[in-house]
Amino acid sequence: MNLTFLKSKLHGARVTHSELDYDGSCAIDSDILAQASIHEYEKIDIYNVTNGERLSTYTILAQPGSGIISVNGAAAHKASPGDKLVICSYIDVPKEQIKKHKPILIYLDEDNKIIKKTASIAMQLV
Repeated sequence: MNLTFLKSKLHGARVTHSELDYDGSCAIDSDILAQASIHEYEKIDIYNVTNGERLSTYTILAQPGSGIISVNGAAAHKASPGDKLVICSYIDVPKEQIKKHKPILIYLDEDNKIIKKTASIAMQLV
C-alpha cells in the first residue's frame, strides 16, 4: 500500500507575474526547482495565502536566478503579482518506507531568494 506525502514545499513564494494569455502552468525559477527537487512538468498544488485560492497545475522552467514565480493561463485569475504562495508537490510512498521519508522544505524571502532549506516542520504547540 502507498500513501501520499509531501515531497517538496516552497514556502513564502511571491508571485512575480500573472500571465492570462500564456499556455498555462506555473513558471518557477529553475534554480529554486532544482533545490526543491521539483521537475519540469511535475504536478504542483498552489495555495494562495493572500486570497485563499487553491489550485493544481504543473511547473515550467523560468530563467535560473531570476526569482520568477509566474502563475499563467486560467490560474492567473487566482493569483496576482505580490501574492504570497505555498507551492507543494507530493509523492506516493510505500507504507514500509514512511518512517524514512523526509520532505524538502524551501523557505523564500520576498524576492524569492532561498533563506532556509530543511526537512522538518516543528510540532505545533498550544
